[in-house]
Amino acid sequence: MDKIKNLVDKIASLQAKNLYDKDFLLTWEKSEDDLKQILLIAETLKEMRDNNISPKVFDSGLAVSLFRDNSTRTRFSYSSAASLLGLSVQDLDEKKAQIAHGETVRETANMISFLTEAVGIRDDMYLGAGEAYMREFGDALTDGYKNGVLPSRPTIVNLQSDVDHPTQSMADLQHLIKHFGGLENLKGKKIAVTWAYSPSYGKPLSVPQGIIGLMTRFGMNVSLAYPDNYNLIPEVEKIAEKQAKESGGSFEITNSMKHAFEDADIIYPKSWAPYWVMGKRTDLLRNNDYEGLKKLEQQALKENAQHKQWEVNEDMVNLTKNKNALYMHPLPADISGLNCENGEVTNEIFERYRIETYKEAGWKPYIIAAMIFAGKFKNPEETLKAILERSKKRVF
Repeated sequence: MDKIKNLVDKIASLQAKNLYDKDFLLTWEKSEDDLKQILLIAETLKEMRDNNISPKVFDSGLAVSLFRDNSTRTRFSYSSAASLLGLSVQDLDEKKAQIAHGETVRETANMISFLTEAVGIRDDMYLGAGEAYMREFGDALTDGYKNGVLPSRPTIVNLQSDVDHPTQSMADLQHLIKHFGGLENLKGKKIAVTWAYSPSYGKPLSVPQGIIGLMTRFGMNVSLAYPDNYNLIPEVEKIAEKQAKESGGSFEITNSMKHAFEDADIIYPKSWAPYWVMGKRTDLLRNNDYEGLKKLEQQALKENAQHKQWEVNEDMVNLTKNKNALYMHPLPADISGLNCENGEVTNEIFERYRIETYKEAGWKPYIIAAMIFAGKFKNPEETLKAILERSKKRVF
């Protein structure tokens, strides 16, 4: 109980000003105190659950989810987060909604939100479309609330866009904080965020972009590695460079996986489609050019196959600090010899760190719950104190 009280006191000491009644779309739109508040609320909610304290703050209401791409971890994490806070989850299936009959975004946003507290959206496959859709959705919610259609404005949580994956990167940061014993201990740590080979095509850019866009905020030395022409969105790379300078860390881009791994404290190998491929893919889809899409996929897979050496194996791990850097991955990983012939990581290395990656993923429900919590309660520390005073058991 003392630990929870200390966490609440830390939350009260922060100057978080861009969370309440706001959407959570990009981590670099939030202040350092905003991010710290999310981390502390997430830890507090976890401590409450671990101590059999019910953190339900809603007696009723919906948490709507809209997944435009496949998902396991994030889908169930969102449902878990909503349930933790007392909300019921309703998934919006666009094929079963009037969207298929031409219903506008403005109308959909309002019609699903009469008694809705949060909307989680994953829209990550089309460059220049996902984040834009979330902002259009948010504008429609604001319009509905201001004009008396909605009793309150739901908080939008970005469950992965084409630009950022904040629930993943924040869960990763929380995992690093626990692993290294505090946020302050991450300063000066080297993290290698590298492309890795995959036998599939079209994986979003938002995971690596989310990592470089967040870890550069806290004085870490971020080494981004990818083969030539596999760059991320240029603007995001520039944001990471700027943030690294401001935080006292560093940011570099290299075309050598080995260079990135040298003396790294953390390795984060993840396949993604090159920026130019994702851009061309979006254009082809908008033009319904399915023959062009087939040709692009063949071209991208052929290019991927030229870089099978971009794999995490024992020799690569031996380049890291003490030959024992922390391996991280958002999952599912392409594991050589297990679920594919050649992939991002060997089965031996993945198995060594498998439980750690599960623990990494285990923070996501609490991060999502914290984003909803901070978006709906102006003084989260007071609400958390009230939960403690109420002392309602989660399991009777």
